[in-house]
Amino acid sequence: MTILHLSFYSAFILSSLGLAFHRTHLVSALLCLESMMLSMYIALSMWPVQTQTPSSILLPIFMLTFSACEAGTGLALLVASTRTHGSDHLHNFNLLQC
Repeated sequence: MTILHLSFYSAFILSSLGLAFHRTHLVSALLCLESMMLSMYIALSMWPVQTQTPSSILLPIFMLTFSACEAGTGLALLVASTRTHGSDHLHNFNLLQC
């Protein structure tokens, strides 16, 4: 395992641990999700370089567009929840209540 692989794996693991253990605010959860997507994007961008294959640029572009859509949806949910509940604390949300 090279240093490059170790850095991608550790970035993904650290962001997933941050998502699992620091769930107080919705903003911190969204930042952890974005860091997971960023580490996956960089890994997919560097994969053709590591395997000496012709440039495959389509998959990282799809990943980047889905990441932008996820960020937009997450921020829209953040604004909507802040307007209705008054804060972005995750313990204030009740999933069973309409």
